[in-house]
Amino acid sequence: LHSFVKWLAVRWRQEEQEKLVAAVVSSESEQLKRFEELMELKQRQDLQSVRDMMDRETKESIGRQEKLKEEQRHRMKILNLRLREAEQQRLREAELEKQRQAEGRERLRSLNSIQEEVLQLNQVLNAQQGPSEVPAQNLASLCQRGNQLCSQVSEVVRKTTEGDFPSVEDMTVAERALHDMRALIRLQQEEVTKAQEKKKKEVELEEQRRKEEEQKAKQEAEKKAADAAKEKAKKTGEFFRLQAEPEDSTLKWFKELQDTAASVAKSFEDFSSTKDPKTKKLKLELMKAAVIPVSQISTKSGSHLREIFEKIEKLMSGKSVQSGGMTVSATHHPQGLQFASYKLAEKFVKQGEEEVASHFEAAFPIAAVASGVWELHPAVGELFLAHLHKKCPYSIPYLPQRKHSASAEERLGYRVDDSGVEGEDSFLKRMSGMIRLYAAIIQIRWPYGSKQGPAPHGLNHGWRWLAQMLNLEPLADTTATLLFDFLEVCGNALMKQYQGQFWKLILLLKEEYVPSRIKAVTSSGQMGSFIRLEQFLETSLQKRQFSPPKGQLSSVFWRT
Repeated sequence: LHSFVKWLAVRWRQEEQEKLVAAVVSSESEQLKRFEELMELKQRQDLQSVRDMMDRETKESIGRQEKLKEEQRHRMKILNLRLREAEQQRLREAELEKQRQAEGRERLRSLNSIQEEVLQLNQVLNAQQGPSEVPAQNLASLCQRGNQLCSQVSEVVRKTTEGDFPSVEDMTVAERALHDMRALIRLQQEEVTKAQEKKKKEVELEEQRRKEEEQKAKQEAEKKAADAAKEKAKKTGEFFRLQAEPEDSTLKWFKELQDTAASVAKSFEDFSSTKDPKTKKLKLELMKAAVIPVSQISTKSGSHLREIFEKIEKLMSGKSVQSGGMTVSATHHPQGLQFASYKLAEKFVKQGEEEVASHFEAAFPIAAVASGVWELHPAVGELFLAHLHKKCPYSIPYLPQRKHSASAEERLGYRVDDSGVEGEDSFLKRMSGMIRLYAAIIQIRWPYGSKQGPAPHGLNHGWRWLAQMLNLEPLADTTATLLFDFLEVCGNALMKQYQGQFWKLILLLKEEYVPSRIKAVTSSGQMGSFIRLEQFLETSLQKRQFSPPKGQLSSVFWRT
């Protein structure tokens, strides 16, 4: 029992010792765990600290990069701005250079125009040399000064032959020379006028010194002739004898022109009625080449009018021209030139009938081109007259008495178709257009043609027309309208050419033909044209002047 108790005690101490050991082990194990946890915490904290440091460095690096990028963008913005400024500067300089070139070319054109006018004025200046009322010494000094001015302009032009444009200073010199040349012309004209006036006064004094008996005898003879004419007028009821038809020579001229036109038309019948596609194409393009330039005639500029003339001249000279995208020539067919001439003349008349009838001022540019073509190619002029006489018999003049048959109306110039005879307003409008074109042609001359010979159809034909009109029985409305149209366009030129004789004719027209003849055939509903002509003549006689026609082409126009 004692041993057993002792064993139990030992056993209990062992168990207690084991418990104590187990407790110590457990405590140590827990402490080890806490240490490990502490170490892990420390590692995590170190790792977090490293991560935080790396994040800060990353952010700082990103910030530096952003700052660098911003600086780079700023530098690029400044660079782009400078590039744009440089490009704008380059564009400005290019525009300035372009403007300088344009101004230089314009100055060069002006310089050429100035030289052309100076040379023309110098020719006018030198043309006065020879027998003249002006002292030769005065004319010689003016011509010498004119040659000096031409040399000045030529010296300026010579500087431009190397490719440089004339400077503003060069233009100033040229313009001053032109101004001086114009002043010389005015001075020369004044000298000529003074000399003429002096001579005129001498002649007048000489006339006054003539015997007064001759003058009185002349006045008595004129008075007797006037009394005899009035006495005859009382018996016959006429102030002067009027004809129903023009003179035989005029009718012969009319018939010859019509025969010529018919002969030309017959000569290209085969060409006109061809069935061959190539020939038909050539005919169409030749017609276009002849009529389209005439349709393009306007008062746009002198250079434009000259281009149109050169196109027509090339065609009429048998040279190649462009038409419808192809090159054609009137010499490509034996009948081509006659066909083109016929159609060209026909188109000029049609322009008078339509374009001039609607816009009176269009008569002068059309007449200028027609006159230039007429001067170089007389056959075209004859065909023009033939077409004009056929469409407007009053241009002959030929005034057949009105009848009610269609053929008679056609002979009067009326259009007759299936709908009947043309209305009076339309008829008078067309006749006015053609008469105005004719009146413009007889007084104008192509400025770039030859001035050696006479004009192709000059003012003498206008004088003949006016005189023959006053020898024919008038037609109501038509005669008054066409006389007004003709005198408004051509009166100024005829006045300058024929002077006293012209005023005698106008006085006859005003005092006898209009009130006694035209008024006699004018009804109350046709008084408009009669009153217009009467007032026009009265105003012109009061002023002793026929005003220049509207639309007349000046020297300034030809320099444009």
